[in-house]
Amino acid sequence: MNKTTLSEDQLERLAALDALPDDRIDTTDIPEAPHENARLARRPGQGETLAHPDAVALDADVVGWFKEHAGGKPYQTEINRVLRQYVAKAEKKRA
Repeated sequence: MNKTTLSEDQLERLAALDALPDDRIDTTDIPEAPHENARLARRPGQGETLAHPDAVALDADVVGWFKEHAGGKPYQTEINRVLRQYVAKAEKKRA
């Protein structure tokens, strides 16, 4: 997880933009995305990432729970999603 530190000036500029109503933000230099791009959209954390194939020993009951609750998705994906949330929460606490 990459964290970028913003300068004080950048933070002030972002705060000023955040305070503007959407209709007052000049977006004329940003072209409209083609409609076809919608089919390429991915939810954050659900796109293709560089996986690091590691073997991890998990208790059988934990794996069983994830298999039952994966909602039709591969249970490994669900385990990764839960671990990613945990890591993000832990990183937020550290910041």
